[in-house]
Amino acid sequence: MKSFSIVPTEQELQSLDRDLHFYPTVNSSPKVLTTEQIDGFNERGYVAPLQIYASEEIAAIRTYFDDLLARTVQAGGDSYSISSAHMKYGPVHDILTNPRIVDFVSDLLGDNVIGWGSHFFCKMPGDGKSVAWHQDASYWPLSPSKAITVWLAIDDADEENACMKFISGSHHHGHMTYRPSSSDDHNVLNQTIEDPEQYGQVVWNPLPAGWASMHADLLLHGSEVNRSNRRRCALTLRYCSAEVHAALDWNLKGVQVRGRDSRGHWANVARPSAS
Repeated sequence: MKSFSIVPTEQELQSLDRDLHFYPTVNSSPKVLTTEQIDGFNERGYVAPLQIYASEEIAAIRTYFDDLLARTVQAGGDSYSISSAHMKYGPVHDILTNPRIVDFVSDLLGDNVIGWGSHFFCKMPGDGKSVAWHQDASYWPLSPSKAITVWLAIDDADEENACMKFISGSHHHGHMTYRPSSSDDHNVLNQTIEDPEQYGQVVWNPLPAGWASMHADLLLHGSEVNRSNRRRCALTLRYCSAEVHAALDWNLKGVQVRGRDSRGHWANVARPSAS
């Protein structure tokens, strides 16, 4: 199997002809979301909060992640290193394909859905890094822009320990100009969008463990430095409509989680045996 570019270069992304504008959801008969939530997603670019796991279920997931993080650090990684985890670890593949999550996603993306991304973003107590304002679509060689992120709280997330924040309605402004982050930014990512509040109002996204939010790939979002004595871990799950084209071999990441991929474009990754 060919390997894919984990982080495409600026040159690779600029060479692609991507359709990056927001496609509103049209769904008069949602399965689990309300019509008000869908209208809110179209207007504001996100839906929150959504309960996915009961307290005992997310406690088991947290225990699993604690062990996975310990193994990752022992191997030389850090708390941000666990990416494309559904391709390596069976339990993460199970979360990505969980019908409770996919039901929410399908109400926004339609009957044919691909899950293609899974990345733990874990801010340790006193973590000195922020996640600057950015758009997910900037990093992804996907077109058209029919993709969303599910942000699943593994730990309780609030303003004190750096929960996520959105710029409400910013997805309507299309793909934005950004600057490369510098070392002085102490940024987890390598892009920064300046003056975000010109695009909308800041909305904080506190979530109890086991709860999630969904946001459009063009929505401006980020998080502050964790200055608390509590960890803040989340699992980001990425989904798109099966009609989306993935360049740079990113189709090799895809798992068919709902409906069908009539083009056979996505690889439909099997569940890994490793835990």
